[in-house]
Amino acid sequence: MRMMLLAASLVLAIPTFTSTAMAHDASVQVSGAWARATAPNAMSGGAFLTLTAHGHPDALVGVSTPVAKTAELHETVNDKGIMKMLPAPVLALQPDAPVTLKPGGYHIMLMELQHQLTRGESFPLTLRFEHAPPQTVNVMIEGPGAAGPMAGMQHK
Repeated sequence: MRMMLLAASLVLAIPTFTSTAMAHDASVQVSGAWARATAPNAMSGGAFLTLTAHGHPDALVGVSTPVAKTAELHETVNDKGIMKMLPAPVLALQPDAPVTLKPGGYHIMLMELQHQLTRGESFPLTLRFEHAPPQTVNVMIEGPGAAGPMAGMQHK
C-alpha cells in the first residue's frame, strides 16, 4: 500500500515539475540580420538585426563572429550634440517586445575585421543570452550605405 501511495504521488508530481520547468524556458527569436559592406581597408563595421524574447524577459549579453577580432553591442548616443558609440554590456529584452538594432541606435560593432565585408556575401554571428541558449545567425551583407536589409528579403 505504501508503495502504491508513493508511486501515485510521484506520478502526480511529474506534470507539476514539467510545467514549472517549461515556464522557465526562455527563447529569443532573431530576424533580419544584416551588415553594411565596408571599404577595402576598413578595420570596423556594424551588424544589425531584430531580437524578440518569448515567454520571459531575457538579455543579450555577448556576441562573436569569425570575421572580427572583437564584436560588441554598442549604442549610439547624443552627448551634447556629439554623436558617440558607447559599449552597452547588456541589452534587456522584454517578452513579445521586438528590439531592432539599427544604424544610429543599438548595433553590433565589429572591430579589427579579418577581411572586407562584401555586398552579397554573408557571415556567421553568434549571440549569447542571459537565459536562452546561444544562437548563430547568418548575416547578409548589403551595400555600403544600406539603411536596412534588402526589401522583401527574409534573413534568418
